[in-house]
Amino acid sequence: MGRLNALLSLAHARAEEMELPYAGALTPKEAHEVWQLAPGARLVDVRTKAEWDWVGRVPDAVEIEWLSYPGSQPNPNFLSQLAHQVDREALVMFMCRSGARSNAAASAAAEAGYTNCYNVLEGFEGDKDAAGHRNRVGGWRFSGLPWTQG
Repeated sequence: MGRLNALLSLAHARAEEMELPYAGALTPKEAHEVWQLAPGARLVDVRTKAEWDWVGRVPDAVEIEWLSYPGSQPNPNFLSQLAHQVDREALVMFMCRSGARSNAAASAAAEAGYTNCYNVLEGFEGDKDAAGHRNRVGGWRFSGLPWTQG
């Protein structure tokens, strides 16, 4: 449990530094390691169905859209879908494309009573590079973590 505690302490320190309303923030590699080390931990992918289908999926992640596609409308059932699939006491890590939607989802979950919420910084695809392309600067895929496509 030493490594898990070290990772979570780092995530908590980031949350304090960034003034986040939830437990912490993890890099993709840290999130993957926490997912392996923490019994019952859940990774919630809040991207759209289109992103899961066309860009790629993380095996065994819980998939709940934060925004709908097309239209980018907020999912009015997000919290009820989360409650149906994830225990409120679980360590829950939220991930999206680059970390913004997952930040909002982690904030909403924390406000709804989830006490152990984390955001996955950089998200699935990371930030855009100088040419405007993703998957070259940070992110789950760039880090070589498990994902599937198709």
